[in-house]
Amino acid sequence: MDIKIDDLTGPEITELIKEHLLGMALNSPPESIHALNLEQLKGPEITLWSAWEGSELLGCGALKELDRQHGEIKSMRTATSHLRKGVAKRMLEHIIEEAKRRGYTRLSLETGSMNAFEPARRLYESFGFEYCNPFSDYKEDPNSVFMTKVLSS
Repeated sequence: MDIKIDDLTGPEITELIKEHLLGMALNSPPESIHALNLEQLKGPEITLWSAWEGSELLGCGALKELDRQHGEIKSMRTATSHLRKGVAKRMLEHIIEEAKRRGYTRLSLETGSMNAFEPARRLYESFGFEYCNPFSDYKEDPNSVFMTKVLSS
């Protein structure tokens, strides 16, 4: 698996982000969707990586800098045809290592509270993320859960 920074211009990543946003729309009410669209993901505070096997896109994940010590995981998505193959696990490992390299002391995320998001929550729990209160600009929302992990260097 080759993980590389993505400039978000290729047709494969465009389609995967569309799939991600559709998945959010199918499983969350509009006011509880915090996924970023393609243009928002191009912001200077965000780095998005894509995972490839040859010319086939396996998944993606992003890291948003909230401040010099705190990052947020965004847009974790595995292509439907590659679910349950370890893509998300490898991407999460990559993002955590990058957050440590940047000197972040904390990494946080928001995900859904519904059953459809249970696999994601289990993955984050397995990496030591703990449930927490809303962070950054998030507000309490029964459709969202917030998780955080203190990073050691």
